[in-house]
Amino acid sequence: MDIIDTFIAPACNEPVHIMYQDQYILLISKPAGLLSLSGKNPLNRDSVHYRLVNGRLVHGQPGVSPALPQAKLPHRLDFGTSGIMVVALTPDATAQLNKQFQDGKVQKHYTAMLEGWVSADEGVINAPIAKDNSQFPRVNICERTGKAATSQFKVLKRLAEPRRSLVQFTPLSGRTHQLRIHSLSIGHPILGCDLYHSDSSQQLADRLLLHASDIYFEHPVTGEPCHGHCASPF
Repeated sequence: MDIIDTFIAPACNEPVHIMYQDQYILLISKPAGLLSLSGKNPLNRDSVHYRLVNGRLVHGQPGVSPALPQAKLPHRLDFGTSGIMVVALTPDATAQLNKQFQDGKVQKHYTAMLEGWVSADEGVINAPIAKDNSQFPRVNICERTGKAATSQFKVLKRLAEPRRSLVQFTPLSGRTHQLRIHSLSIGHPILGCDLYHSDSSQQLADRLLLHASDIYFEHPVTGEPCHGHCASPF
């Protein structure tokens, strides 16, 4: 069955910030509301990758930065997720970073604001995730057909009026929408999430409150340990 994606991304006028650059990699900060890769629909052309290869890191202002035609994204962030991304600038760097991600050698931390007070100060969510073409782009928790998915969490702060929990997530697997559906599975959806929410959580924020704050990896050429950090805006 062909999957039809009818989503049209609204215009994003927020810039992509370069946080670190050498001849092999970039560390960038992606704004919420920007695709990582351009979609098939020409109305979804604007993306992190499009801006990189066309020298348009500030939307609508060509020439702000040099075009980087060989730029590749070894990983992606969801449209609504903000935060740190690593970009490869050469074929060798792309291959080496792809291998690190495939081998599970890259560690990432995310900050999320969840509905309600999470009772445990820290814990692990083990819930297998399965795709469901009938509900695209949603995924499901399914013990029978799902692939193993594990997320560690630590509560950073509990807030009141309304009750919310600021949480640090460390995904130990990389399934589609993993942190969003894992949060829902424990009864504390991420605020502002349009796909996995309670009756009220979607209305408590005007964006998805999920932010990629940290990434740890080996430099693809020097082998040195690298840590990229992007402070959470919430």
